[in-house]
Amino acid sequence: MAQIEQFNSYVDEYEKWYEDYPEVYQSELEAIKEHFKRLPENIRGIEVGLGTGRFAKPLGIKEGIEPAKEMARKATKRGIEVVKGIAENLPYGDIQFDFVLFVTICHLDSLEQSIKQAYRVLKPKGSLIIGFLDKDQSIAREYKERKHRSIFFRNSRFYGIKHVKDLLEGEGFRELEFNQTLFGDINEINYIQPPKPGYGEGSFVVVSAIKK
Repeated sequence: MAQIEQFNSYVDEYEKWYEDYPEVYQSELEAIKEHFKRLPENIRGIEVGLGTGRFAKPLGIKEGIEPAKEMARKATKRGIEVVKGIAENLPYGDIQFDFVLFVTICHLDSLEQSIKQAYRVLKPKGSLIIGFLDKDQSIAREYKERKHRSIFFRNSRFYGIKHVKDLLEGEGFRELEFNQTLFGDINEINYIQPPKPGYGEGSFVVVSAIKK
């Protein structure tokens, strides 16, 4: 994961974003939860690049990967078992998990390699769930315009729907399902927005795909 030192040095600023934009955060969380409803019970999964555990904790994810030491420390305090590692080289054996979750893939060094690694560690018929900012929608465009002034997005890369879809299908994932949220300017979202199916309107998109 790129920019590890920024995430180590600015943990308080990272956490403050969730306090400043609670409706945005909760809207993203609700969109991800829709995909978790499709998963069977009593399964094992991980979040990759889990940060301080802001998504893993409410989703009931008990373990995951985080390369930034200070972020991992916060996640551990939230009760999550954290393994140091990166998405492009997951420190797990093959066929270990029923699901893998990525949120904010814009910070990855290689999305293609990260998807390959997720496929490797998933069991047959396991689910990969990816939440990301669609590069063609307003919030990602705004972040790109001012990325040179941003601590966290300075070297980020945003992806479009087709690119993500092509990578997933190219790796062998099937049965892709999309939903979306964050409709409008990020500073004007003042309520929790229910997710809509599909993509093309909301800035935050979640896709789930099944390993064949």
